[in-house]
Amino acid sequence: MKLIKYFFQFIIILFLLIIFKIIGYKNASKFGSLIGRSIGKFVKSDKIILKNLSIINSFTNLKIEDKSLFTREVFSNYGRILSDYVYLSDFRNGPLKNYVNIKGIEYLEEIKLKNKKVVFISGHFNNFELMAMFIDAAGINVSAIYRPLNNVFLNKIMEFIRLKYICKNQIKKGKKGTRQILNFLKKNFSVALMIDQRVSEGVRVNFFGKQAYTTTIPAQIAKKFGCEIVPIYIERYDDIKFNLVINQPIKFDDKKSITEISLELNKILENMILKNPSQWIFTHNRWK
Repeated sequence: MKLIKYFFQFIIILFLLIIFKIIGYKNASKFGSLIGRSIGKFVKSDKIILKNLSIINSFTNLKIEDKSLFTREVFSNYGRILSDYVYLSDFRNGPLKNYVNIKGIEYLEEIKLKNKKVVFISGHFNNFELMAMFIDAAGINVSAIYRPLNNVFLNKIMEFIRLKYICKNQIKKGKKGTRQILNFLKKNFSVALMIDQRVSEGVRVNFFGKQAYTTTIPAQIAKKFGCEIVPIYIERYDDIKFNLVINQPIKFDDKKSITEISLELNKILENMILKNPSQWIFTHNRWK
């Protein structure tokens, strides 16, 4: 039954991707936003958004008065992200490359010049695929960790797109992926990953004032290999353009524990989310 549902989802998404490609990037982004706003209210995920928003509100000064509008903005962003996928090749090698403003490019240049291996971290902000894409395009040897989609049909498309246009060294989360990470690190490759999803294997540390299972991969690499950690933030502006902000590499004290490092990275992630909350993928059941 689940496979049938996934297949129909695949057909619908494939149809939309074809339409997005036909109508051009700007119109595709507008259409994607409209679709997101329209269907968002009919899915159960809006309850997760409101629950997560309540947790964040209780811990910060963030004041979202119109929660219904906020939810629509989140789903609008989802629709734009979907429309972006058919244009990833243009973001990397075509005219849309000029739609991405990179701040902190000097940090990438230094990493490349000194042939350093680092851990790039971010969260699911906007077109989050741009992080690994532009690191790889800068000539840095990087491997990107990803979580496969539940929909096996859509996942095949996503894996093809990621390998062709984003980063040729893709690592699937899991035990096999852990071995791949170690192999890449031994070859002096950097690692890029998102740290905002709930994990089954990790540590429970504060995230917006509430305990949440958090990945320890960045902290473990920093401890074992002495790698610096480079936070990256992505924000959309003018609906169709992006700021990709590469922050100064962080060298953690050797005496800090894996839990302490993971907590500090969560604080960095919190600050990123608060910059533009509706541009974070709020439907992650982060505190389950």
